[in-house]
Amino acid sequence: MTTTNEGNSSVPKHVLKVTTHDMHTGGEPLRIITSGLPDLKGSTILEKREYARQYLDHYRKLLMNEPRGHKDMYGAILFQEKPNVFGVLFLHNEGYSSMCGHGVIALGRYVVDYGLVKPVAPETEITFNCPCGPVQTYVEYNNHSSGPVHFESVPAFVYKLGAEIFVPKIGKLLVDVAYGGAFYVIISDKEVSLDLKSTPLAEIIDVAGRITEAVKKQLPIVHPEKEELSFLYGTIITDGKDKFADGASTNICVFADKEVDRSPTGSGVTARMALQWKKSFMQRNEEKEFKSIIGTTFTGRVIDETTVGNFPAVIVEVSGMAYHTGDHTFYLECHDELKEGFQLPR
Repeated sequence: MTTTNEGNSSVPKHVLKVTTHDMHTGGEPLRIITSGLPDLKGSTILEKREYARQYLDHYRKLLMNEPRGHKDMYGAILFQEKPNVFGVLFLHNEGYSSMCGHGVIALGRYVVDYGLVKPVAPETEITFNCPCGPVQTYVEYNNHSSGPVHFESVPAFVYKLGAEIFVPKIGKLLVDVAYGGAFYVIISDKEVSLDLKSTPLAEIIDVAGRITEAVKKQLPIVHPEKEELSFLYGTIITDGKDKFADGASTNICVFADKEVDRSPTGSGVTARMALQWKKSFMQRNEEKEFKSIIGTTFTGRVIDETTVGNFPAVIVEVSGMAYHTGDHTFYLECHDELKEGFQLPR
């Protein structure tokens, strides 16, 4: 086989080559494409997302699916628009999301640490134009080092309170639906006869998936201002500590094609904060802590009020920390029978 030498390794000459920089935020991965992707055509972020979906989706599958990724891999396509302003598309096992809080936190550190912006102490301000809208992001910077990141959400609101649905094998449920850059069902573990501390994860995933599918069929989701955001992203099952009387509240977010977020979920925290605000369980600027399935934490606080259409809404500040995990060079040989990879059924 004809090869070329790159460093100490030999690789096929005729291959697709993509490089990435990988990070994690609260345990949730983010694979940032750094080279090998053709230019995204389109004048807006939504046009670029549609172009990626139609013409470049094999790159998403290549990097998210096994054997290069896994069913719970998450990714980002980042492009600089002007100083300190970036467009970003988020990738997952099913397609493209409208918002990703853990991704924004990781990207904040990435653009500072890799010199895509000029860092400013005590914090560097960056705008990430996401499909849901612009997200103002702030990266702490001191002594030539970046630190924790916080972002201000797009307006978040409660879409439905106590909506009745029927879930096969579970029965009738009353669910809340809230928007934090994406729409989520939010329900406590006790309401579906689960316990986040002891129920096997596979059972939690199954229940969350059933709830998501039932709501998609029985409850129309319509964003009051942006039709392209009118879809349910997933289900968040909480420990029921809505008033945070005992400190942090734990939740598990199951989204897309039964993908499980290892972090507390940035857009999910935003949606939960909107719900807690609606229920008068908190005050403005009161900080709440959220734990993930693996014990990592984000904090959230309501910093302002606004409206979205006829819905009262809030601006939520979400804070967390991301870490660099590695750089990768991926190849796809033209005769690879698995081509864009695969997913084992869950």
